[in-house]
Amino acid sequence: MSKARIEASLNEKIAELKKDKQPERDLWPGIELAISKEDFSGLQHSRVERRKKYLAVAAVVMFGFIGWFTISPQFVLLTGDDLVASLSAQHEAQKHELLVKLRSQPALTENWQDQLAELDDAANAIKLALENDPNNMALLKMLQSVHQQQISIIERVHSPKWSQI
Repeated sequence: MSKARIEASLNEKIAELKKDKQPERDLWPGIELAISKEDFSGLQHSRVERRKKYLAVAAVVMFGFIGWFTISPQFVLLTGDDLVASLSAQHEAQKHELLVKLRSQPALTENWQDQLAELDDAANAIKLALENDPNNMALLKMLQSVHQQQISIIERVHSPKWSQI
């Protein structure tokens, strides 16, 4: 079909349509109801939106104050000997808590305490080196690694056989 023929067919169909089509019922009451609801809901919507904005601003301010008061005054950067002492104290507390928690479970090997003692000796040697260079990141990472190895040994030695793969 050519474009001209399609247009002619379309024009014929349009001409066949009734020019004066009336709705089956009166539409004005529905239109008036929709307009009045829209005005009322628009008013309500703007109040709700305003309330949401105020709540959002209040939440941001509240979290800002909480963040400021929890982080700002207490933020202390540990360096040197204080950092080593803090790391060691945290490790000892974690190790003690783990040993207390797992004391009722039998150990899977006999020499695990010897391994912990060897790692304690390594940690003491690293602490001695840190006395001369307290901010040496490589030594601090080594100390953390030794501490983590001790925790891993305690966990693995006391883990039940059924949980091992």
